[in-house]
Amino acid sequence: MAESKATIIVMSGDMDKVFGALIIATGCAAAGMDTTLFFTFWGLNAISKGNFTGKGLMGKMLGLMNRGGIGRLNPSKFSFGGAGRWMFKKMMGAKKVPPLEELLETAIDLDVHLLACSMSMNVMEIDREDLIDEVEDVVGVAKFVKEAADSSIQLFI
Repeated sequence: MAESKATIIVMSGDMDKVFGALIIATGCAAAGMDTTLFFTFWGLNAISKGNFTGKGLMGKMLGLMNRGGIGRLNPSKFSFGGAGRWMFKKMMGAKKVPPLEELLETAIDLDVHLLACSMSMNVMEIDREDLIDEVEDVVGVAKFVKEAADSSIQLFI
């Protein structure tokens, strides 16, 4: 097991949980650890461009109701139809806490590996073109398991 590697599954698309994943990932990377974020199911919203997605009826309905983009993520509690997101951004800004967009850019600048789950993308009818360009690869769980097996830190958020 490598002592300088961290692997984090990001399954939630909630603002606060993605914030936690990015804070941990940037902290690991800043400490010199090879760090990988594996985005699956709702977590894909954090690395989505915010395009409308879907091909079939249900896929298009899901894409309409669940439009991604890191700037559109709502907190897990007190969302209030987007008002909670606005409130938390204001409170975080007042305390000099970087917004999610900046944390994601920091992770990219620190060479954190961004991987997207191929199965989740297939089920949710999300194409590679719907994800931000910095996503390194679209992979299956076997690739993630290999990364996690070689890591000293494995987290599920």
